[in-house]
Amino acid sequence: MRILVADKLAEEGLEFLKHAKAEFDVKIGLKEDELAAAVGAYDALIVRSGAKVTAKVLANPGSLKAIARAGVGVDNIDLEAATAKGILVLNTAEASTLSTAEHALALMMSLARKIPQANASLRSGQLDWKKRSQFQGTQLAGKTLGVVGLGRIGRTVATRALAMDMTVVGFDPFVSTATALDGRVKLIGDFDQFLGQIDVITFHVPGSDATRHLLNRDRLFNKCRPNLLVVNDARGEVLDEIALAEAIKEKKIAGAAIDVYATEPPAKDHPLFALDNVVLTPHLGASTDEAQTAVSVDAAKAIVAYLYRGEIRGAVNAGGVRLDLPPDEAPFAQLARRIGILLAGLSDTGIKTITLRASGVRAPRLMNTLLRLSAVELLKPHLGEGSVNVINVDHLARGRGIELVQIHEPAPPSGLVGDILGVRIDAANGESHRILGTVYADGLPRIVRIDDFAMDMVPEGQMVLIINQDQPGVIGIVGTTFGNAKVNIADMVISRSIATDGKATALMVIKTDSEAPAALLTSLRSQPGIVRARSLVLPARG
Repeated sequence: MRILVADKLAEEGLEFLKHAKAEFDVKIGLKEDELAAAVGAYDALIVRSGAKVTAKVLANPGSLKAIARAGVGVDNIDLEAATAKGILVLNTAEASTLSTAEHALALMMSLARKIPQANASLRSGQLDWKKRSQFQGTQLAGKTLGVVGLGRIGRTVATRALAMDMTVVGFDPFVSTATALDGRVKLIGDFDQFLGQIDVITFHVPGSDATRHLLNRDRLFNKCRPNLLVVNDARGEVLDEIALAEAIKEKKIAGAAIDVYATEPPAKDHPLFALDNVVLTPHLGASTDEAQTAVSVDAAKAIVAYLYRGEIRGAVNAGGVRLDLPPDEAPFAQLARRIGILLAGLSDTGIKTITLRASGVRAPRLMNTLLRLSAVELLKPHLGEGSVNVINVDHLARGRGIELVQIHEPAPPSGLVGDILGVRIDAANGESHRILGTVYADGLPRIVRIDDFAMDMVPEGQMVLIINQDQPGVIGIVGTTFGNAKVNIADMVISRSIATDGKATALMVIKTDSEAPAALLTSLRSQPGIVRARSLVLPARG
């Protein structure tokens, strides 16, 4: 496995790669064309914020399987392009949580107590000591802090603000409860109402269309208290910087402390630079010795874990997929893949919907992962072996009008017990197929139903599926045909289904010691009573 390090990493991160015996190259400062020409020769890419991983860079990704961002924001990575190419994008959000939260609190306290202004005046020698009260600030204890975004950093800031005797309220559309942090933080669902109740606001949300200019001109001039202090340690675009400067200048709000900007570096004539009630830092939120080391090491660890063990850490575009499953859950991943392969062999038409149903204790916890694993195998025959994986399967399915559905069943289907996994495909022409499976105590995946055919079969190796009219002589014909082709039958499962009109249809699942040649399948299909014969190759046992 080869790894390209395209931005400066802490030495500890590089040492981890060496210790893991990973082959890596450090190439810093590559331009877009140079990076595009290089990435295809590597299995993984590690970047900070300098390297720009654009759609052009990912147009021909070659062997590239994963990109790790040593840090939180992935603005420099084209997520849509990476997902479409099946490339996993990871970040190291946990590593810099404390440092970023501390920086936000430092900005808030510096702004409230006018520390940078007082420091600059004293050091300049121009301070009139008797007039030092011009730097009189405001006490934070007893004030109300509004935290926008109650993720890792937002919760960390809130916890420390509570310890400072501040009242804390939160705004987060993705939190459905009325309170957070064991009831100590009240959640306010309307942002305008939220603004009307707070003395300090701090942002801890990603940059997106939903958060762009969340604090806009109208809110700054009409919804905020005049004593409001604004702290932004998240993303520059969450507030309108020009309107912010005008609001401070016209005393609509009291001041701002900013670490991130819509354009970085900001222009030298940025309007915030001319204001006294402002504290500005050059994107230093995660810039501590500890955080820089941690994000570098965590990025290296995440890449090695994914490339060598399939373990996903800090995924940005994996949709909750888990591949590093414990021993009692891993067989369900094998089952899901094999159900997908079997269903692909049953269907000859385009797929409209793929529905996964899970019941029991373990299977429902893994539904998103299992659905994607099955869908990958179902789409492979149409898209090619290397073009679809768990990262891009949802994107590719939606692009082809295929709906992926997952349903948690409160009880298993009639006649079955335990953890049952079922996958059903529906075609536009009305055709549908369903396979149910489970995992026994021996850890082996089992197929227990294919459409209306009941069975108990371990799906593995070379197999031939035969559907035939249930009539005398068919089994003999099948055995003779295999014998004439010199293909040995290793195992056979036979099941039958009786329709309401009394007609019986049988399903034979035949395991062979070698692949069934095309001539054998043609011969089977020509035999009286045989409706369908299809050869499949599944992973071997274990």
